[in-house]
Amino acid sequence: MLIMRQILDLHIHSKYSRACSSQLNLSGIDATCRTKGIDIIATGDFTYPDWFFGIKNELEEVGNFGLYKLKKAVDDKIKFLLSTELALIYKDGGKVRRIHLVVQAPSIKAVEELNNYLDKKYNIRSDGRPILGMKAPELVKLCLSIHPKFLIYPAHAWTPWFAVFGSKSGFNSLEECFHDQTENIYAIETGLSSDPAMNWRLSALDSLSIISNSDAHSLPNLGREANVMDLDNITYDEIYRVIKEKDLKKLKYTIEFYPEEGMYHFDGHRDCKIRFSPEETKKHKGVCPVCKKPLTIGVMNRVAELADRPVGFLPAGAVPFKKLVELDKIIAEALDIKSRQSRQVQAEYNSLIKKGKTEMNILLDEPLENLEKMTLSIIVEGIKRVREGKLIVEPGFDGQYGVVKIFSAKEKEDKQQKLL
Repeated sequence: MLIMRQILDLHIHSKYSRACSSQLNLSGIDATCRTKGIDIIATGDFTYPDWFFGIKNELEEVGNFGLYKLKKAVDDKIKFLLSTELALIYKDGGKVRRIHLVVQAPSIKAVEELNNYLDKKYNIRSDGRPILGMKAPELVKLCLSIHPKFLIYPAHAWTPWFAVFGSKSGFNSLEECFHDQTENIYAIETGLSSDPAMNWRLSALDSLSIISNSDAHSLPNLGREANVMDLDNITYDEIYRVIKEKDLKKLKYTIEFYPEEGMYHFDGHRDCKIRFSPEETKKHKGVCPVCKKPLTIGVMNRVAELADRPVGFLPAGAVPFKKLVELDKIIAEALDIKSRQSRQVQAEYNSLIKKGKTEMNILLDEPLENLEKMTLSIIVEGIKRVREGKLIVEPGFDGQYGVVKIFSAKEKEDKQQKLL
């Protein structure tokens, strides 16, 4: 039986979500996945009527397997999985809770039934990621009453404002959030500001699949986090089973953002230009020294608060992970260009993709000696350092992304001189 490595990004957005690119249409997503090397991609936003209309009319099911392809595509290399993110705001335990959940569906029919129910009670037409005044256990019950193979799990579980463990309005345990439906939660999404190793510090998460997705708001960010599975049956049911059962033979590893680069890794106040490590926050008693208001407590601090294990603990059955930096960011850093969208960066990116097949192949698999024949040595050195984790990241905080530094200013100057 042929086993195929599949790269899956199961949480993205469409052009209909706030602060998202107008280029996030189905054709654009398909084309970008081919460049990136993503095999299975979320549709995102399936509750939004106009987007769901597009899903039904522009996609067709691949066989009878619960995955979909672009009708006008030349092949079914890129498969779409029906997925959305829902924002829930409600009172529980005497507090206002704000959490985001990823919802994955087994069929168009199941999505239609869910959308029809939600449309009668809530405003799902205001945004691609609608806000529902529904408790998390109620949503889980609703989805499973429609179809038993809906998959629901917390999105970006640790971010301060809208997450199951968020410092601002989250819970201290899954049981506190999902009550009698906790047994139906099979996974948790790390989010950009945490990685699996941080989540391993909580023994309560050991039975769950730790999932990583891009939560992309633009095409270049597709696949910045993803899941790598070895699948012999490329179907929704098999993906569902692998995640539900935490099948270690099939769930090979996750692809991770460097969590320091995430916009909520450290504590702080962006407007006050205050960025603190958890230790510094403790010294200041959680108060901003500039405006004297409570700091936004980030992911690193919140994980430490709930953890029952030390840093570096490796549980049995832990799925490995690999940290990456997107290829255009590496090129921009190597060439000392600020914007990853600059013409020079994009020209080099496109040239390298033509020679190296896909971005994922270049970042994960292609031997460095082969890459030396395809691009500048300083770019190959950047890819090497990212693979080895030899880089410096200024941690993100309070909604501001961290900054990746692969080369010192002197290194870049010296290497560029050698190339002249």
